[in-house]
Amino acid sequence: MNSPFAMVIFGATGDLAQNKLVPALFALFKEKKLPDVFFIIGFSRRDLRDGDFRDHFKNLKDSKEWLEFSKHLAYQKGDFSKEEGYLELIKKLNSFDEKIGACITRFFYFATPPKNYEMILNFLESTKLSEGCGQGSNKWTRIIIEKPFGKDLETAISLDSKLAQIFEEKQIFRVDHYLGKETVQNIMTFRFANGIFEPVWNKNYIDHVQITWAEEKGMEGRGNFFDGLGILRDTGQNHLMQLIAAVGMEQPRSFAKEDLRDARANAIKAIRCIKPSEVPSSVVRGQYLGYRSERDVLPNSDTETFVAMKFFLDTERFSNVPFYVRVGEKMPKNEVTISIVFLQTCHILFKEYGCPEIGNVLTIRIQPDEGIFLRIIAKAPGAKLALETVDMHFTYKESFEAKGIDAYEKILLDIFSGDQMLFNRSDELASSWKFITDILKGWEVEKPKFPNYKEGTWGPNEAQDLIERDGRKWL
Repeated sequence: MNSPFAMVIFGATGDLAQNKLVPALFALFKEKKLPDVFFIIGFSRRDLRDGDFRDHFKNLKDSKEWLEFSKHLAYQKGDFSKEEGYLELIKKLNSFDEKIGACITRFFYFATPPKNYEMILNFLESTKLSEGCGQGSNKWTRIIIEKPFGKDLETAISLDSKLAQIFEEKQIFRVDHYLGKETVQNIMTFRFANGIFEPVWNKNYIDHVQITWAEEKGMEGRGNFFDGLGILRDTGQNHLMQLIAAVGMEQPRSFAKEDLRDARANAIKAIRCIKPSEVPSSVVRGQYLGYRSERDVLPNSDTETFVAMKFFLDTERFSNVPFYVRVGEKMPKNEVTISIVFLQTCHILFKEYGCPEIGNVLTIRIQPDEGIFLRIIAKAPGAKLALETVDMHFTYKESFEAKGIDAYEKILLDIFSGDQMLFNRSDELASSWKFITDILKGWEVEKPKFPNYKEGTWGPNEAQDLIERDGRKWL
């Protein structure tokens, strides 16, 4: 980014801005990837001055570059539901334009709970903030919206329609930070640049696919955001869909923006929806024991903190190959992995010696310590012939002596350059919400018996039954 810009962060005193967004901007500043002139304006309800706002980011203040970076931070008090704050914001933005002597690019970043999105959009439109500073400058204005994008298919379509009324598609950046992670991007390189894997990436060689998204933590102050939303909407509709698409997509015609998004959208569209009547047998939901005691959580809440499901992709490549997915809070460890479990075809040479129950497994680990692992069968040491499985592995840190660029740093750089390749398109969202909404409809039939799993376990017992009744096990 070489040209001056102004970024308005709505919800600038929240967790996202404090833990992800401003640290990423600061990192880009230290790496000299920001222009000499830029302005970051926090917009929130709190009664703060510019100096108070800068002090809000205590975790960054120890860095020697912070003092210089913080000079670019400003604050505008504003209630999302009242016009006054937006009118004051216009004055502040205009003063920056006057200082530069030109209309500068404006980025509006929604770092708020989704319930505020439409309200903010309405005021951006009515106050003409969405039009930039005039003179056709709206083409330089960009809107950045964080997940979850809606709460079901109907609200997602409504929000998308509202965005389309105000902005052109090229101005809209729908953020799923998992698309910015090195390993998720590397899946495409791994699949299509290595000729040994693509020929076996299909139903003839793959037994099933497992995806695990697990966090040790609970709410940690997120109760107000999470309760009533649930983990299926919070994570299943976005992060997990991107992991499924990375595994299931066909080779894009090129790595041009729309070709890649086409391939991703087609993979998500191919996920076979679970009919509401099939939900009880294909989807398990859970809530950990202490959830209802968390701050800002209703004492009788039926919000799920765990989901496990089985589904299929209706493509020739993955016909009848089951996908098993589990996602949960208060799990035994932090882990995000994709495991491709290949068919175990014990060769006749080894029948009498016994083959491992599970043979070759390719595991792509997104976190922690991003890397790729291949489980192979080898002879165990000793005089007698015995077979055991061992792992061949690589991690980014070991192989490249670097962890790669942070996901939010990558996302911000792409927003600045106008590159939408790693951002969701509206048809991707519609397909993913259709899948999620059918599950939500299936859950409306009966209330669950919550809580139903202990902290530090892999969810309710039914999650084990889901995969074990097919003669398989969670890895």
